[in-house]
Amino acid sequence: TQIATTAQVHDTVTTVPENAQTGTSYTLVLADAGKLVTLNNAAAITLTIPTNASVAFPIGTRVDLLQYGAGQVTVGGAGVTIRSSGAKLKLTGQYSGATLWKKAANEWVLVGDITA
Repeated sequence: TQIATTAQVHDTVTTVPENAQTGTSYTLVLADAGKLVTLNNAAAITLTIPTNASVAFPIGTRVDLLQYGAGQVTVGGAGVTIRSSGAKLKLTGQYSGATLWKKAANEWVLVGDITA
């Protein structure tokens, strides 16, 4: 019995669904796992990572981020630890991207085009 065609598998591993956000703040939800969250606003944007008690992302979850607008994106979250090079938590500018990866219950790693 065939479960999926080659074309279906290819599409699944080569496309990334988008969650487009246009406000000045956004808190990740479980449905963001494996997606590209685009953040598009002229004003500064705060992206919040919820605690594991609020949203239980599986360990190993990846969420990609793209600052699509001019408003600088800052990543944060009360009760979570965000590890990044030099403790940088902001995307550098319009069209810059980063990835969040869940390492432990309330520990995330942020890598990419980031700044202080």
